[in-house]
Formats: sequence, C-alpha cells, structure tokens
Amino acid sequence: MSGLTGLIAGLALASAQQAAPVPDPIAWWSPEIPRPPAESEPLYNRRLGRNDHPIPIDNGVEPLLYRLWGLQPLQSQVLKRGELILEVWARPARGVRQVVVRVTLRRDGRAFVQARAGLGCCTPEIGRRVDIDAELAEAQIAPLKALPADPAWSQPRAVIVDYGGGAVPALCVDGVSWDATLVVPGQARHLRRACDDAEVGSIAPILSAALGAAVGRDPRFDAVLPRGADFSRQASAYFSLIEAGGRLRAGDSNRPQPDIVPIAPDEEEATPPPSVPAVPAGAPHP
Repeated sequence: MSGLTGLIAGLALASAQQAAPVPDPIAWWSPEIPRPPAESEPLYNRRLGRNDHPIPIDNGVEPLLYRLWGLQPLQSQVLKRGELILEVWARPARGVRQVVVRVTLRRDGRAFVQARAGLGCCTPEIGRRVDIDAELAEAQIAPLKALPADPAWSQPRAVIVDYGGGAVPALCVDGVSWDATLVVPGQARHLRRACDDAEVGSIAPILSAALGAAVGRDPRFDAVLPRGADFSRQASAYFSLIEAGGRLRAGDSNRPQPDIVPIAPDEEEATPPPSVPAVPAGAPHP
C-alpha cells in the first residue's frame, strides 16, 4: 500500500512541475525597482543635464570599491547649487577595520549620513560590514553649511610636518590615516593626512563634522572608533606646531587638485554655489 501511495505522490509532483509556467527570461531582467528611501539614496536617480559636466573626483577610491561598501560611487553623484558632499575614510596602519562616512547636504534643507565600517581585507567582499543610513537632525545641519569655507581646504593635498628644523616625511606605522573629500557643484577637494597628530589636527574640524554625524547610532560602528568624533588632541598638536613656528608644507606625493568644471545655469536657484579655498599646490600652510 505504501508503494502505491508513493507512486501517486510522485505522479502528482511530476504533474505539478509540468503545469508550472516557464519563467519569462525577459521579465526576470525587468523587475519593478522600488524607489529607495532618502536615507540610503539622498541623490536618487539624478542624471547630468545636457549642459552639465561631471565633477572630477581624484581621491584614490575607484567606483567599484564604493559599490563593495554599499555606496553609490562619488564619481556618479550629481549636485545642484547649494548642495555638498563630505566624505571621510579612516585607514588604520595596523589592522583591516576601515570606516567610510559620507554626509550629503541637499538644497531642500535636509541632510543625510551614510556610514560604513567593516573588514577591508582578505575576501572579495567587505567582511562584517556595518551600515548606517540616517537623516540628520536640524542642529547637525548648520555646521555642514560652513564646511566649504574652512581654510583647511586651501592646504596642500599631501603634507609634511616641518617642526622648524627641516621637514622629514612621516612614516605611519601605528595610527590612522585619513582621507577627506569635499564635493560642491563644479569642484572637489581631497586631503590626505597621515597619523601624525599635527597633520590630522590640521583638518580636525572636518573630521569631527563627518564622524559626529555617524557616531552614537550603532555600537558596532562606534567600537571601531574608540575616541568617536573627538580630535581635540590632534587639534592641540596642530596649534602647538604653528605657535612654535612650524608649518605644513607640500609633501613629495602632493598632486594638484582636480580641475573646476563649469556649472550649468540653474533656474531654480539664482545664488552662486559655494566655492572652496584654492591655493597653489606647492604653497606652505598657513
């Protein structure tokens, strides 16, 4: 009797499989794509207009690397007048726990943070990746609007700390190196700072603004940054350097900043976009 039952079940299964419709391969490639929330895609589906030009991005991060971290490539982001993107990467000299934080300010007054932490080594994907996608409170937005005017953007892209007795390139063997990129309509600026406290302190307000938007939202993310957004020690080291007669000067690996591209007329906003300070690549700071 059990054999007969098994035969009947098998025939029923075979009949059901034959009755199942064959998936349409065209439809498989054409699913309806829902619009993502603004927290994860602040500049969703923007495209360059006929008279727009892509903003040159030269911060050492390739578009495919952004996708591994679950972020739209910075190279494909389209900004309108009054908007900006601040992006910071933390790369420890020892270990593989990396952090990237992107803050986007839109001209409608809303601002968003996309933060990622993970193991950037040893496997094709980013291991143990932690994602943060959130909208910023109004109190966190005002400091972002002042970022393009920060004099730190006039510093050389790569620097050497000169304490007064001659500049010696620093070798980062234990600490965190930082990459900061500011993008506004028509231009981008990139700064790289090694783990020397004075170097990092020269861009302390920028790092604090970016990381301050992300810390406190996920304990796993915070565990990668023991001091959170506190760069007071580094800022003090930078001020001490300047008071003692030292300076930052362009390092051997310094390169010119990307070119500025023309901005197409914008009928919705007549005021000119913010610009970042410009200075010859080899000029000392301050």
